[in-house]
Amino acid sequence: MKHSTPKIIAALLILLAMISNSAMAEKPGKKKAIRVLLVGGGSSHDFDRWYKQEDVQTLQKGGLATVEYTSDPSAILGKLKDIDVLYLANNQPIADDATRKAIFAFADAGKGLVLAHPALWYNWADWPEYNQKLVGGGSKGHDKYGPFEVTITGKHPVTKGVPASFKLDDELYYFKSDAAGTPIEVLATAKAENSDKVFPSIFIVKYPKGRIVGIALGHDAKSHTIEPYQTILRNAVQWAAGR
Repeated sequence: MKHSTPKIIAALLILLAMISNSAMAEKPGKKKAIRVLLVGGGSSHDFDRWYKQEDVQTLQKGGLATVEYTSDPSAILGKLKDIDVLYLANNQPIADDATRKAIFAFADAGKGLVLAHPALWYNWADWPEYNQKLVGGGSKGHDKYGPFEVTITGKHPVTKGVPASFKLDDELYYFKSDAAGTPIEVLATAKAENSDKVFPSIFIVKYPKGRIVGIALGHDAKSHTIEPYQTILRNAVQWAAGR
C-alpha cells in the first residue's frame, strides 16, 4: 500500500488538473471591445479636443471600445464593414451619395448609430432623409450657452447609473421630433433655468432595424468631462452595439 500512495496522489493531481482545465475552457471569454468609428470635423466646436481626445478616452476606458476618429467623411464608406457602431458628431456634410446609402444600409443591417450634439442639427437641406428617418427630427436653434438642468424621464440601459437629474453648462438644443419621421423615445429632457419649456436631450430613435441613440449634449468641456455625460455616452455605445 505504501508503494501505491505516490501513484494515487499523482492520479488525483492529474484529475484535478483536468477538472481545472475543463472549468477554464467553459468559462465565458472576455467580451470583445466594441468597434467604433467617430466622425467629427466642421465649425463651431473643438472637435479634436472634445471628441477626438475626450470622448475617445471615455469610450476606450476599461477596454469597452476601440475607437477610430476621423474628420474626413469620405473615410466612412470603407470602414463601415469593420465596425459595430458609427458615432456621428460631424458639423460638415456627408455629401457622397454612396456613403449616404451605406449609412442607411448599416442601420438596416442592425448595426448601431450614436448621433451627437452637432449631428442633431438640421444641417443638410439636400439630405432630408437623414433627419427624418435616422434622427427622427432635429434642432434649428438653441438657447444661449449657459446652465440648465437635465432630467431622466424613465428607466433604460442608456441612462443606467445616471443621476435622476443633473445640471451643466451647454447649448440647450430646441430639438423637435418630426411627426412624419421615425418616432423617438425620450429618455431625458432639458429645461432652461428661465423657462418652463422642455426639450428632448437624450433619446432613442425607433428605427425599425437598427439601434440609434441621440445625445443633444456636448458643446465643450462642461459636458464632455462630467460623469453623467460620460456614463450616457458609454451606455449609448453599448446599447447601440447590442450589448
